[in-house]
Amino acid sequence: MITHSADPARATLSRLNDDTLQIVLDGPWKVSSALPSAEEVLRQIRSTPGLRRVSFDSKGLTEWDSGLLAFLARIVKDCTATALTVEKEGLPEGVRRLLDLASAVPERSGARRGEVRPSFLVRVGDVVTTFWRGSHDNFAFIGEVAVATARLFTGRARFQARDLFLIIQEAGAQALPIVSLISLLVGVILAYVGAIQLRIFGAQIYVASLVGIGMVRALAAIMTGIIMAGRTGASFAARLGTMQVNEEIDALQTLGISPVEFLVLPRMVALSLMMPLLCLYADLMGILGGMLVGVLILDLNYLEYYAKTIESLRLNDLWVGLFSGAVFGVLVALAGCLRGMRCGRSASAVGEATTSAVVTSIVGIIVATAIITVACDILGI
Repeated sequence: MITHSADPARATLSRLNDDTLQIVLDGPWKVSSALPSAEEVLRQIRSTPGLRRVSFDSKGLTEWDSGLLAFLARIVKDCTATALTVEKEGLPEGVRRLLDLASAVPERSGARRGEVRPSFLVRVGDVVTTFWRGSHDNFAFIGEVAVATARLFTGRARFQARDLFLIIQEAGAQALPIVSLISLLVGVILAYVGAIQLRIFGAQIYVASLVGIGMVRALAAIMTGIIMAGRTGASFAARLGTMQVNEEIDALQTLGISPVEFLVLPRMVALSLMMPLLCLYADLMGILGGMLVGVLILDLNYLEYYAKTIESLRLNDLWVGLFSGAVFGVLVALAGCLRGMRCGRSASAVGEATTSAVVTSIVGIIVATAIITVACDILGI
């Protein structure tokens, strides 16, 4: 017999005949009470030899709830699994119906979500579909920007001049410290790398030519573009993405104001204007970094270094670098604004848009550099 002195609910086991065991239920069986253990009852059932049937007697049952149902369901399930016949006639009618309902409705096939690995063709199809939809959105955005730019040249674009000047300040003057540091160090590194080989031939003076041409023609624009992608492009994506989450862009559309003209156009104009100037400044800092190495490490005269730099550089090299900087500025602004305007409506989407803007900008810079380099070689520039 299994009892609890603190609660009158009881489950008593008695042997009716050689093959039948009866479970007598007494007292109130409620969840709020301390109920007998189903495991203990099952242990006694398993230890009874020659048992073939299990029956119930609930005449002493005063009240019950789901606590009794859970107890009986455990008993019925285990007895059925061990090929014992369970006779439910001694239970209340409501209990029998609920137990029959629980056992009559099996778990629906597929109710539990299993791990389904899509096939290779399905994955390829998903990638192609996503790429196609993304390309459609990108071209649509570029088209909107082109229309806004045309309206700018005709004097019909609507945006605040104050916002334009603030963005110019953020993308220009406030970026000078990081551009100075990176460009100076790139010039130092380039001079060191060149000096390792040029020292062998006693041609240290040509470090000036290496640093000057490398910085002015390509490296200054590339490094500045990468810096602005991580600094300004990410900022554009985060700000526009936050505005998308806060439904500020929807409010502009409701007021009849084009978000591309009001938000994207001033950012693209500001970065396009500032990038060539930053590249010109980066040229100067890179050449200065190379001069520090040449004068302090290679024992070159600074006037000689300056003269060799002027002799090596051509005006075409400067124009190529400035043109590259302007292209990189447009790419960084487009990538940042595109990801911000296409941002989702959650906080996590803002972070994803920011990351995507930086990656897209850097990839665009590298691809554009390759195209410009090949074009310059074909044109003989």
